[in-house]
Amino acid sequence: MLLSCLLLPLTALALEPGERVAPFTLLDQRDQPYTFDDRLQVLLVARSMTGSGLVKEAMRDQPAAFIDGTRVAYIADISSMPAAITRMFAVPAMRKYAYRVLLDRESRIVPRFPGAADKVLWVMLDHGRFVGQREFSDATALRDALKAKAR
Repeated sequence: MLLSCLLLPLTALALEPGERVAPFTLLDQRDQPYTFDDRLQVLLVARSMTGSGLVKEAMRDQPAAFIDGTRVAYIADISSMPAAITRMFAVPAMRKYAYRVLLDRESRIVPRFPGAADKVLWVMLDHGRFVGQREFSDATALRDALKAKAR
């Protein structure tokens, strides 16, 4: 009983198939705004350094527009990182990435998409509506899925 009460808030947050995703705007690592729109088909969500590392590895040696050209966006929750580390080290390092990273600095968006902290969540969308999701714990599998999406 207690366990079900503790899990209730997590399941209550989960999106149902067909549910519209609430619009949002985030800045990327280059301080450029990105606004969610109905064209987005896949939202990659990393809520930890482990998840971000999986995306980084999956994106290694991919062309600069690999994510943007396939209607895929990537959000990293960096809210748990100390502000000084974020400002002086993490974001400057991310600016070197060829791909765009949307930064959820205050954990406003990522909690809308429940998932394991050590995995990358792949949220499937159709015209702004939630279709389904899957999780990746392997960079090669994530890279293969991104390549298949790009075809």
